[in-house]
Amino acid sequence: MRTGESLPPTADVLALLGTGRWHWDTAAKLVVVDGVTARLLGLPAEETTLTEPQVRARLHPADWNEIVGVVQLAVAEDTLAEVRIRVMDDQGQVVRVVRSRSKPTFDPLREAYLLTGTLQEVTDPAPGTPAGHRAVIGDWRRSREAFLLDAGRALAEARSTREVLRVAANLAMPGFSPDGFALFGVAGDELTVIGHHGHDPRAEGSFHMPLDTAYPAAEVVRTGRAVYLSSPEQYKDRYPLTWPLAESFGRQSWAFLPLVVSGRTMGTWLAAFAHPVAFTPDERSVLTTVARMLAQALSRAGTAENERALTDSLQRSMLPKLGPQRIPGMSVAARYVPTGGGLQVGGDWYDVIPLPSGRFALVIGDVQGHDVQAAGIMGQLRIALRAYAAEGHRPDAVLSRASRFLYGISEADPYELRFATCLYIAVDPDSGELEIARAGHPDPAVRTPDATVLTRPTAGGLPLGIDPDADYPVTRMVLEPGETMLVCTDGLIETGGHDLDTGWQRLRDVLEHHRGDLEALADALVQAVHGPPSHHTPGPLIDRREDDIALMLLSRQCHGPEQEPVGPSVRRTMLTVAQTEPERISEARQHLRQLLHDWRSPDQVDSAVLLLSEMLTNVLVHTDTDALLVAAVIAGREGRRMRIEVTDAGDDLPHRRSPGELASSGRGLLLIELLAHTWGVDPRGKGKSIWFELHEPPAEPDATARRRAGPSR
Repeated sequence: MRTGESLPPTADVLALLGTGRWHWDTAAKLVVVDGVTARLLGLPAEETTLTEPQVRARLHPADWNEIVGVVQLAVAEDTLAEVRIRVMDDQGQVVRVVRSRSKPTFDPLREAYLLTGTLQEVTDPAPGTPAGHRAVIGDWRRSREAFLLDAGRALAEARSTREVLRVAANLAMPGFSPDGFALFGVAGDELTVIGHHGHDPRAEGSFHMPLDTAYPAAEVVRTGRAVYLSSPEQYKDRYPLTWPLAESFGRQSWAFLPLVVSGRTMGTWLAAFAHPVAFTPDERSVLTTVARMLAQALSRAGTAENERALTDSLQRSMLPKLGPQRIPGMSVAARYVPTGGGLQVGGDWYDVIPLPSGRFALVIGDVQGHDVQAAGIMGQLRIALRAYAAEGHRPDAVLSRASRFLYGISEADPYELRFATCLYIAVDPDSGELEIARAGHPDPAVRTPDATVLTRPTAGGLPLGIDPDADYPVTRMVLEPGETMLVCTDGLIETGGHDLDTGWQRLRDVLEHHRGDLEALADALVQAVHGPPSHHTPGPLIDRREDDIALMLLSRQCHGPEQEPVGPSVRRTMLTVAQTEPERISEARQHLRQLLHDWRSPDQVDSAVLLLSEMLTNVLVHTDTDALLVAAVIAGREGRRMRIEVTDAGDDLPHRRSPGELASSGRGLLLIELLAHTWGVDPRGKGKSIWFELHEPPAEPDATARRRAGPSR
């Protein structure tokens, strides 16, 4: 080249050197190659655009997997990606070995890799020889480290033997990935199969071989040393008796490596290859490292599974076994789901206790903590509750005694203070009457026969074990025929990052739409929290914490035509507002809105809520007694009507007055007379009852029906 002449084009220089150029966009899944690169890939020597499957078809499968790992590592380290690749012909034979060098970048917006690089043929041992099947990556050490990091991370996250087997089946080793594997364990003096991939599915569970058999896996267990067999001839010469076991699979090389944990050989890992492998020192190093990681993963998974089985057995041994017809006229279903790895024994429990009066008690609770001590305290507390209930105490007395009992346990060990939430329900099977005492536990919920779900606010006290002198007021309500009550621990509500509002909404959806028996409903509630649907509806909280779950369902059956639900629009609810609890008026308003959730007229709902608030306030202000609310939606031939009734024990009957403009009271009956369709005051044996009714307006025809009907005359 003379001085002053310009340099020749880069493409011409590379072509003279037999070096091709290419560009790969992983988002578009297209590879643009020049003529030299096309020729090296066994295609016509002209510039063209290929799809990823077209390029992949020209390369050795193992090398394609290596390219992905090397590219990711190069981007992470901001270095060049260099890899040696075997190019295959249409018959699957290696025609040449090429070296690719590129500078990959990652586009976060498109989530794609962009690569521009070169391709050049290199000298390699002749294909078909054992050395020809050694690892042919450009940077063996870097690719091996990337593979081992990925494999180690995946195996560390495996929480069960099944997950370990799934990870092992997807291992893509750099340059010599096995197409089949088996994990052998030891049971007594026999070799068993833990799991396998790429072999006869019937082998698992039916394979038993004495450890003194002349079989490579058995020899590895006996000696603790790996066995490498590079060819079928080598296998047949060393193990002629067991060679027929391997011959039918058509493999060419085998590696049997010990699974060693804490110096003890617990089994053997078999890696089988469809092509000859020389098992070079580097390849043996990778196989040995993988075998160690597999052994540790299997050991962790086995320990976790044993602990989970122990936890489940311990917890369930403390729970009652509910049989059919435990409560006459009622059905009961219950579930307990332990959550968490290791010995995460929870303090959740439930119980059904027969009472001396012929009634039954339902108990559900949750001891603070997730450890063996929590489970132990739960067992003691459950026994104490059964003893106090068997003595015939009322619900409030049972919880008071239980709180004092738990406080005494915690006081004996001040460094391990524990408390527990609890819900105690005394059930009268004949009348459906419930007496509920609550100690810091979530309120129950009731599903009416028409699938309306109402939370039942109940009076409550502190959790058990905090104050030995705590009081637990009793709330009375009636479970009507056809109604179902749900009581549960907070794990059913809050698991998955939910708070009380979103958690109850998730359960409400299941209760409202489920059509099945009580056992199926219990399964559906658990599935909503732990099943696949819960993974797509996480709660608003960042902490997707998990907790043990206990739940009970109580359903009152219908025994005759007089108890059959009249129709899908009939429902009833009751609520007590005590003189010392004026804040429950707000709960009563919310309760009424839940009852009227499908009422056609929002104005009538607002009117009913206003009148209810007025009636309850009058009882608390003008009497010294508590107020009992009974609200019902009743279906009739002429449509539905709501009946709201407030009862108190006061002797004075209300009178209509004409208040002045500045008067602060005296308008209650005037409002009822103006807004209600019918109303009245009924004296009782002790006290009185004030009620009103509103009739639901008929449904309006839609616009299409009005147009078809035409103008009215």
